[in-house]
Amino acid sequence: MKKSYDNGVEATLGVIGGKWKPQLLCHLGNQPQRTCDLRRELPAISQKVLTQQLRELEHDGIIVRHVLGDRAPFKVTYALTDLGRSLGQILVQMSVWGERRASEVPDMEVTHDHSGFTHILTTN
Repeated sequence: MKKSYDNGVEATLGVIGGKWKPQLLCHLGNQPQRTCDLRRELPAISQKVLTQQLRELEHDGIIVRHVLGDRAPFKVTYALTDLGRSLGQILVQMSVWGERRASEVPDMEVTHDHSGFTHILTTN
């Protein structure tokens, strides 16, 4: 069934919306990663949600799953596709906006800045 959106923002959020997808994409923008690496970067995400989010991003063509090895245990890594890398500027701008907003609100903080995500921009 064809998905229908009212505008481009809604279409974008349909792919990267939610708490975890933008964070996963930023971490994958630094380098391809294994599931255990992503869990270490995002300790609050459950294994079930991580698997679900990765499958959805793969289905939408944003990431690719690579399985290495010919027998168990397999080494599985995830990496951004060209389409996924094209989201780099959007993700960095979201991070910059959030950092600026946090600096203006007394009871809000951002513990890591966007500098770790700028690798996304150099691979476009």
